[in-house]
Amino acid sequence: MALVLGIESSCDETAAALVDSDRRIVAQRIASQDADHAPYGGVVPEIAARAHAERLAPMIEGVLSDAGVTLAECDAIAATAGPGLIGGVMVGLVTAKALAMASDTPLIAINHLEGHALSPRLADPRIAFPYALLLVSGGHCQILRVDGVGQYRRFATTIDDALGEAFDKTAKILGLGFPGGPAVEQAAKEGDPKAVPLPRPMVGSGEPHFSFAGLKSAVLRAHDSGKYGAADIAASFQQAAVDCVTDRLHIALSRMDDVDTLVVAGGVAANATVRAALETLAQDHSMLFAAPPPKLCTDNAAMIAWAGIERLAMPTFAPDPLDISARPRWPLDPGAEPVRGAGVKA
Repeated sequence: MALVLGIESSCDETAAALVDSDRRIVAQRIASQDADHAPYGGVVPEIAARAHAERLAPMIEGVLSDAGVTLAECDAIAATAGPGLIGGVMVGLVTAKALAMASDTPLIAINHLEGHALSPRLADPRIAFPYALLLVSGGHCQILRVDGVGQYRRFATTIDDALGEAFDKTAKILGLGFPGGPAVEQAAKEGDPKAVPLPRPMVGSGEPHFSFAGLKSAVLRAHDSGKYGAADIAASFQQAAVDCVTDRLHIALSRMDDVDTLVVAGGVAANATVRAALETLAQDHSMLFAAPPPKLCTDNAAMIAWAGIERLAMPTFAPDPLDISARPRWPLDPGAEPVRGAGVKA
C-alpha cells in the first residue's frame, strides 16, 4: 500500500492531500483565494504566490494530522512543478523539496496537466488506457489520446484562449463575480441560449482545434449593445461554447483508433451543461463517458498525489532530483506539431 503526499499551488488554490494506492483520499485540505482576487475580477499572480507561502506549511501539517500519519510514513511527496503561475509553482515545489530532503522521502515533480489527465482514474477504477481526453480549464483547452502514464498524443489545442478563461472573462464583462465559471453557469439557468446570436469559432473547419477569443469579443459587443440581459448572454455564450467543443471533439474522436472511453477533466468539466453534452457525444460514438466528481475537476492536491502514485508504480520509476526547476509551461506532448496561428498558450 503506497501513500503519497500531494501539493498543489499552480494558480489560486492552495492544496495538500494524502492519497493511497487503493484510490482513497485519506485526507485533503484546500484553501480558496476567491476573496483575495474578487476585487480584481481575476487572479493576481503576486497575491496568489504570497497566499501560497502563508498557507501551505500549516495546511500540510493539518493534512498529516487529519490522517494521523507522519511525513516519514509517506512513500513519496508529489508536487506540481508546472505549468502555472511561476511564483505559486515555486512555492509548492520548494516546500516539497525541503520536506523531501528533511525526511529522506522521494520527490516526484508532477505536471499539473498530467494531474488532471489521470484524475478520472482516481475516481473510477474502470478507466483503463488508452482513452480520449478533453482537458478544459482556465489555462488549457486540448484533446489528447492517453496511452499510459507519461504517454500523451495531442490531437487538438486552442490557437488563442482556453475555454475556462472565456468563461471567466464573460463573467467579468457581465459583472457576475469571481470565480467566473460557476457564476456564468448559474446565470445561464435563467437565460435563453438562443437569445443572442453569437459565433461558433472554428466550427466546420477541417482540423479539431479551438478558438475562443472571437467568442469573448462577441460577448462584449452583445453586452455593450444594451439589447440583451446578462442571463441571456450567459446562456447563449455557454451554448456557443458547448457547440464549439462538441464539434471539435467529434472530429478528433473520428481520428482515434481503438479508444472506447471519453474522459473530460479540468475546471470546466464541473459544468453540468458541458458534461451533459459530452455524455451525449460519447453515446453517439458508442463510447463510455467518464468525468471526475466536481471536487476533483478544479485544482486540487488529490489529483497530484494520485499522479505521484501512478508514477511510483511504474517499473522505471526514479525520484526527481532536488535541483529540478519549476516550469511556467510544460506541454504533455512536447513533440506535437505547432498549430498555425497559435500563440504560446497552445
